[in-house]
Amino acid sequence: PAPGPGEAHGASGEDPSGDIAELRRRERALDREIAELLGEGCSVEELEKHISLLHEYNDIKDAGQMLLGKLAVIRGVTTKQLYPEYDLELSD
Repeated sequence: PAPGPGEAHGASGEDPSGDIAELRRRERALDREIAELLGEGCSVEELEKHISLLHEYNDIKDAGQMLLGKLAVIRGVTTKQLYPEYDLELSD
């Protein structure tokens, strides 16, 4: 049976229509952003390539951070103390 007045909607106790409306707003905003990027001359293939390169960069950076962390533990120092030795900036 459908919930009566004042009773909870769905398993979460919330009315899903608000979630649906928010998702539709986000979809429209993303569609506008995509149209803007396409208008600037970006292609879907180019954007996908950039995303792929960013993922690869992040994976490599994570591996480097992990290695610096292990080296710091071995040497008994902080990773921050290793940065000058390898000509790294703290923002790297």
